[in-house]
Amino acid sequence: MSSFNFREDISWRDILLRSAIVLATVAIIVWLMPRDGRNYFYAEQGKPWKYADFTAPFDFPIYKSEEAIKKEKDSLMREYEPYFNLNKETEGNMVRKFVADFSEGIPGLSDDYISIIANRLHRIYQMGIVSSADYSKYTADTTQTIRLVNGKSATSIPMVSFLSTKKAYEQLFLDNMLEQHRSQLQKCNLNNYITANITYDKQRSDESLQDVLSSVPLATGVAQKGQKIIDRGEIVDEYAFRTIESFKKENERRNSNTTQQQLTLFGEALYVFLILAFFTSYLTLFRQDYFEKARNVAMLYSLIVFFVLLTGLMVRNTIAHVYILPYAMVAIFTRVFMDSRTAIVTHLTMILICSIMLQHPLEFIVVEVMAGMAAVYSLRDLQYRSQLFKTAIIVTLVGMTMNFAFDLISMTEFSEFDMSYYNYLIINGVLLLFAYPLLYLLEKTFGFISDITLIELSNTNNPLLRRMSEVAPGTFQHSIQVSNLASEIALKIGAKAQLVRTGALYHDIGKMVNPIYYTENQSGINPHEELSYIESAQIIISHVTEGLKMAERNNLPSIIRDFISTHHGQGKAKYFYVKYKNENPDAEVDELLFTYPGPNPFTREQAILMMADSVEAASRSLPEYNEKSIRELVNRLVDGMVTDGFFRECPITFRDITYAKTVMSEKLKTIYHARVSYPTADKK
Repeated sequence: MSSFNFREDISWRDILLRSAIVLATVAIIVWLMPRDGRNYFYAEQGKPWKYADFTAPFDFPIYKSEEAIKKEKDSLMREYEPYFNLNKETEGNMVRKFVADFSEGIPGLSDDYISIIANRLHRIYQMGIVSSADYSKYTADTTQTIRLVNGKSATSIPMVSFLSTKKAYEQLFLDNMLEQHRSQLQKCNLNNYITANITYDKQRSDESLQDVLSSVPLATGVAQKGQKIIDRGEIVDEYAFRTIESFKKENERRNSNTTQQQLTLFGEALYVFLILAFFTSYLTLFRQDYFEKARNVAMLYSLIVFFVLLTGLMVRNTIAHVYILPYAMVAIFTRVFMDSRTAIVTHLTMILICSIMLQHPLEFIVVEVMAGMAAVYSLRDLQYRSQLFKTAIIVTLVGMTMNFAFDLISMTEFSEFDMSYYNYLIINGVLLLFAYPLLYLLEKTFGFISDITLIELSNTNNPLLRRMSEVAPGTFQHSIQVSNLASEIALKIGAKAQLVRTGALYHDIGKMVNPIYYTENQSGINPHEELSYIESAQIIISHVTEGLKMAERNNLPSIIRDFISTHHGQGKAKYFYVKYKNENPDAEVDELLFTYPGPNPFTREQAILMMADSVEAASRSLPEYNEKSIRELVNRLVDGMVTDGFFRECPITFRDITYAKTVMSEKLKTIYHARVSYPTADKK
């Protein structure tokens, strides 16, 4: 008993192990967080803003809409003048080529026509010839002008002032002298001598176009850090919509920066590390015993990671609002398997970590923390299915009430009331009902046992208990009396009453193997009279080992099997041990033959069962039942257990033992109180 004191100092091994747990959990959580630079909220113009009040977190430009920018660019494009170059050598080259090709004259025409056609080619080249493709492109708008570069000067000229290659060919035959000989001249393929001498300057035009387009301002103003953009419930007008969209665009741009991504990653890791470090410190300082069983730590950190994963999926895929997730389950599971304080701390830790993934975490933290506290307060002991139903209703009402409070704070008139969030919270309450079947899954995964399972096991219609009532009725009645006595002690000292009640019902199931060898099942015949003391002791002791085998075959939880192995601890079958020593005073006794395999109790509930079992069994042999005899019996047996060191490995205190002795004395007095003898009727 005194040896079960938690160490005030933590070893370096413990520190390293817990640090590793924190760092591993931080790494997993940060990896699960969305980090693609997107903004996980949407604004619809003309509809209420569904999120929290939006304030600019940093300075950013308010960009124009794509339509407005396109309109301005189109307006500038109408005034834009592409650049064309005048190639003076083209005319001379083409005219000389024509003269050379027809140096022997044109069939059917006089030699004068060579000079006439050369002169006409000179005229159309002086007007300017543009390729048909460029001419069609830039004369779609009849007001289109171009910048014609001639040497070092550039002149604005309407495109319609020039000729396309097709029009230039037709221009030749507008001359009367050539028109009358059209048939002969067409055989000369004069279009081979007509080519563009005004060509598009792509490089200079592109540079000019880029200068024009870049002159269009993309923003109409700047949102200052801390500036209120829109309140929750307020209708999203055009300006607010453009401001919100501008923030999303700027935020994505900032997050695409490698340095910014590294800073964000480090900030998230530091944030999660600090929260988990404080959570682990809480467990170290106030729940040190949880670290003794890996299942406790595994469940707590797994629940946090699992709900972070669900939140990340909801945020990343925008399936629905995160309010749809039943976060209060974390508080419920922790409360059922551990305690209320740890439930609240675990729930708060998980909510704070999940909130970093949201754009507006304040309302989320308040609503979900209040919902978790409501779950813990309404679920002190989970013993009936209806309790979870009531808890789900309470959690939903608390969440909706807190959300309504935020709505009232932000609304300017009641017409702005938005029901969508309340629908999410109602779905949350429905999903919370799935905590009941999930409890069974957690029990099997982490090896816990809930009060509901204990209640189911303590049902006397359970096949194993019903069989004991038939095979060993005396043992069955003894187990019921012990369970009632032990549960009263547990309630008095603040131990787990339902656990010790269930453990007491199963602690003697091993007696079903040889029920007649136990006094409570005998009816005048004692088979021990035919056995030696060692044989009798071995049979009595075997009910522990046989009980463990039976419990394993029937899949009883390990925590119940512990009651079977510890209810006698490493004590002796004293009746046969003392008898053997009295009859063999000079013989050396092998005490192991009379000793139970143990171990001694290592929980308060196991210590309670040991006391209640021993006292209840011994009380049946009292010659008379009065306050003095009962108190002396209780004190002698319990003090003997303390003296023999049965409680050295157990966290039970002397105060608890004193209360236990008082409870057992009072209960036994009530059980064995003197009854009024009923009179008999006269024969008359």
